[in-house]
Amino acid sequence: MRDISFGQYYAAESVVHRLDPRLKLILTIAYMVLVFFIQTFFGFGILFVFVLAVTFSARIPPLRLLRSLRTILILLLFTISITLLFYHNSAETPIAEWWIFSFYRSGFINSGLLACRLVLLIIGPTLLTLTTTPVSLTDAIESLLKPLSWIKIPVHAFAMIMSIALRLIPTLSEETHKIIAAQKARGANFDSRNPFKRAKALIPILIPLFVSSFRRADELAYAMDSRCYKGAKGRTRMKVMRFAWRDLFAFLVFGALFFGILLLRYNWWNWDWVRLITQW
Repeated sequence: MRDISFGQYYAAESVVHRLDPRLKLILTIAYMVLVFFIQTFFGFGILFVFVLAVTFSARIPPLRLLRSLRTILILLLFTISITLLFYHNSAETPIAEWWIFSFYRSGFINSGLLACRLVLLIIGPTLLTLTTTPVSLTDAIESLLKPLSWIKIPVHAFAMIMSIALRLIPTLSEETHKIIAAQKARGANFDSRNPFKRAKALIPILIPLFVSSFRRADELAYAMDSRCYKGAKGRTRMKVMRFAWRDLFAFLVFGALFFGILLLRYNWWNWDWVRLITQW
């Protein structure tokens, strides 16, 4: 759990780090929506190339980004297994059989598509947190939701809660690792194959983790109160967010990618080369 990447900031001098946080947040949301429009391996391949280009542009080590996939490894394996075993068309013949299970071509294809979708859904927000500080992310959320403040919605409080939650993800992961190590030193067994015993062994982890979380929340509240934090009213920012030419360029590049993916999906003009590519 120490190697979790989501919620951490990777300091580097890159054009991705210097992009406006509001733009990065909007593009991340659009990216997550775009993932669900892709239905072919060719489309996922284009998106993977785009993610790799952003990763190298941000000067982030690829292995650090891949660490975020550890959190969904069990879900990924479970999804692939269920799809392989039970997904097939009624008129389809199996291509392989083992014991009572039959494997179909459509099962392999759909399990691969689901795996690509899950991986890309995790990598996108991880890139956002690796290239954007929690303070900048808070300011971006507050700026984008500012129209809601006209109807008396506490936008700043909501943005602060989101920022603190993101920042505490790696902290709580580190705390969980320490609790597990301490319980193992006391003789706790977390490697049992019996699922009921493993679930019972989690109780000595969850209770200290909840206690530690409430203690940290209490300490944070006292720290903010001692620094005279009274909310957003009258507060100024050290760094004022402004859109630059690099933000416009990033928006146009992502817009072209978004349009290309939608073209592959819907093929509005019935081009033959698009129809040929979407068969992959």
